[in-house]
Amino acid sequence: MTINKSFMLLFGIFSMGFGFAQNNVKIDGRLKPHLDTFFEYCKQYNIEYHDKLFELKNIDIVDTLTISQKGSTLGMLTRDNNNKVENIIINWITLLDDEILKVVAFHEFAHYFLDYKKHICHDCEQIMAAVNSSYFTIIKDWDEQVKTLFIDSPAYKRRKGISYSSYNWNSPNFTW
Repeated sequence: MTINKSFMLLFGIFSMGFGFAQNNVKIDGRLKPHLDTFFEYCKQYNIEYHDKLFELKNIDIVDTLTISQKGSTLGMLTRDNNNKVENIIINWITLLDDEILKVVAFHEFAHYFLDYKKHICHDCEQIMAAVNSSYFTIIKDWDEQVKTLFIDSPAYKRRKGISYSSYNWNSPNFTW
């Protein structure tokens, strides 16, 4: 191989590696199994997630979210100055129970990947509630909870041609 061909090959490999490095998202290993499971459901419900995943910087466990007896922030999406989501972060306190971690992780993943802009209720024992008094009630009915999470999501409804704005807000399944 000539020097020019060797240089071009090396440059091509370097360029490809640099391009992939630009698309890396740091994923905390403790969240990876839950994220992988969430993506399996995305495939099952035909929800595209790949491009959105690589728009993120981090999916991480942090120690910076509020913890108090009066109320804690167990997870959230953080945004840049242009209001674009950069990170999905989960409070370290959720690591104390894997079932709580799973519910909180799916809740935050659904905000981002399933386009839930708002919570579906204040406290209704569903994954997308603003507050969950009993994570264990949700876990007991996990398969049905996940099914509801996906088929009621804005991303799924948009894929099925159902307008989120035409959702029946007076339905018995909807509460504020």
